[in-house]
Amino acid sequence: MARRFAIGIIILALVAGGVAWWALHRQSAEVVWQGYAEADYVKVGPVLEGLLSSVAVARGDEVNEGAPLFTQDEIDDRAARDQAARQLAQAQEQLGNLLAGGKPTEILQAEGNLADAQATVTRAELDFDRGQKLLGSGFETRQNVDQLRAAYLSAQARVKVTEAALQQLHTPMGREGEIRTQRAAVAAVQAALGMADWRLSQRRVVAPARGRIADVIAFPGETVAAGAPVVSLLPPENIFVRFFVPEEQLASIHYGEKVTFSCDGCRPNLYGTISFISPTAEYTPPLIYSDETRAKLVFLIEARPPPDQAVLFNPGQPINVRPAADARP
Repeated sequence: MARRFAIGIIILALVAGGVAWWALHRQSAEVVWQGYAEADYVKVGPVLEGLLSSVAVARGDEVNEGAPLFTQDEIDDRAARDQAARQLAQAQEQLGNLLAGGKPTEILQAEGNLADAQATVTRAELDFDRGQKLLGSGFETRQNVDQLRAAYLSAQARVKVTEAALQQLHTPMGREGEIRTQRAAVAAVQAALGMADWRLSQRRVVAPARGRIADVIAFPGETVAAGAPVVSLLPPENIFVRFFVPEEQLASIHYGEKVTFSCDGCRPNLYGTISFISPTAEYTPPLIYSDETRAKLVFLIEARPPPDQAVLFNPGQPINVRPAADARP
């Protein structure tokens, strides 16, 4: 009986020791989450439909922002741009004609006529004054003096006429309504030229950001629809890491916290910042909320490394993720 009791005590001690070891080992186990590198690709396509004439990049090329990617045939757009430019020149010339006064030779002639009329006024005034004096002394007749007075008044009227003619030559030839209408026509053609210039510029597509050419989707000779991708660009800042955290560890993950990364052949001290925590869980079947299946409940987490480290990852590459406090060199 005592022997059996001793054996029971030993078994209980072994079980207690095993439980204690398991608890201690479980608490000290390193937290490691499995994940992989992912990327948001920038699909670059034309704004307008057209024939693809050239592609300046190849898969794997590193390009800077503003580097040429591809061009479309631009014959129609260049012709439309030239047509709008000529129409603008014509409209501006017509507006200039409406705003302009007389020709330089016409203005010179009007100025000469005015000078002649003014000289005539001066002479007629002198003749009229002389006639009045002679009339008072009896050496001139009333009739002649009246004729001299009429000639003087006529000369003054002619001066006013020639002054008005010269002023008319200095003012715009067009009426106010005609000038206003032509100004609107010039503005409309300028807008058409701006649109033609914009359409022409869209035929040469450049890289919107620095990155690596992940794929070339279309090639010269193909007609590409507006918005259809021609080149797939991968900016380094668009590379991130996706990993999955069990439900019981979700409370230890917070937006903006640091995590560390490790992978086969990667350099040490890689890290990232948590940028997304999925609001919904993902399951392995069965889809039953119970104590037995809760351990299979995981949440998608995304973390973004700094751009200088993001270029070290390739999309699809397996990544081990650890909390920053559990990092191992």
